[in-house]
Amino acid sequence: MPAITKPAEYQVTEQRSRFLAQVLPAASLDEIKGVVAARRKKLRKANHHVWACRFYDGEGRLVEQARDDGEVGRPGMALLALLRRDDLEGMLIVSRIYGGVKLGPGGVKRAFRAAGQGAIGSQSSA
Repeated sequence: MPAITKPAEYQVTEQRSRFLAQVLPAASLDEIKGVVAARRKKLRKANHHVWACRFYDGEGRLVEQARDDGEVGRPGMALLALLRRDDLEGMLIVSRIYGGVKLGPGGVKRAFRAAGQGAIGSQSSA
């Protein structure tokens, strides 16, 4: 499985909401929790920090996790599907700064997916 070697960012605006995506290397759940905590401090206006990860633990088992952080439409699973599709090892996090317009579950999932795809594309072309 190819590992994400360097961080990359991407941003999508949908109905005045901003979706800030970042793809980065990650090798443990503690490391991932640290990234999420740092992101919460950095992006204080963001309402949700949705993330997904894939990595091998110390015993060679594949660990896959996704978190929706209270967002509708299961966007964490959409991000995990992107990592699975490209068979990537690392972390994908998308933070949403709410713009005042409700997108509904489908719209939210599509916007998170678009931001995640952009970050993965930026990483591979950078």
